[in-house]
Amino acid sequence: MKRLIVAAIFFVTSLGFCQEGVKVQGNTLSVREIAPVWPGCEGSESEKKGCFNKKLAEHLKAHYKYPRDSEGNIIRGKAVVSFCINPEGKVEVQKVEGSKPELNAEAKRIILAIPEMKPGELGGKPAAINYKVPFTF
Repeated sequence: MKRLIVAAIFFVTSLGFCQEGVKVQGNTLSVREIAPVWPGCEGSESEKKGCFNKKLAEHLKAHYKYPRDSEGNIIRGKAVVSFCINPEGKVEVQKVEGSKPELNAEAKRIILAIPEMKPGELGGKPAAINYKVPFTF
């Protein structure tokens, strides 16, 4: 019986070390989320996260265009895009909120132009990581 209990304890504790980003302390289970990695970003985890934010800002700036109506006038307003980087590293737009369809379409176009990247991780496994970006046109 003692051998069975020792074997069971050994088996259960070894499972805790099989996953990166998972920490068990007492009765608390912590799972660490790791951000997606933009192409060309390397270094430590904090450097990759900073690089992701920088590259995202550069991408938004490079692709930002003011939408125009049928008469050629610039359309003003706001839109908020909720999206995720899926476990394959591709962008999936989940929701676009805004008062004007033209602004929503432009905001969605900008987000969908984000390149494929190394996916984020949750508990050492690829996972969808959610983001929300506001646009003011």
